Amino acid sequence: MLALQETIRPSADLRNHYNEISKQCREDNEIVIITVNGRGDTVSMAYEEYKRMKARIELLEILAEAEDDVKNGRVAPVSETFDSLRNLLWEG
Repeated sequence: MLALQETIRPSADLRNHYNEISKQCREDNEIVIITVNGRGDTVSMAYEEYKRMKARIELLEILAEAEDDVKNGRVAPVSETFDSLRNLLWEG
């Protein structure tokens, strides 16, 4: 897994150097943490990286649900599952 570089910048930089911050996010694939009064306030990242991160989180949530199903015995044999799917396809 690729670790993203993080940079911390004050909120004034967002106002005064937006183009530079945008370039950092898009071209250098950096995460920029914007601070207000020395404390983290917001995070800026490239839109494409945001979409990738969101997709990974959604996949992890699905895998966690599946793991919970297996742990709690909410599973069916593969052959039974495929038989049910075949029946649904033939009926529809």
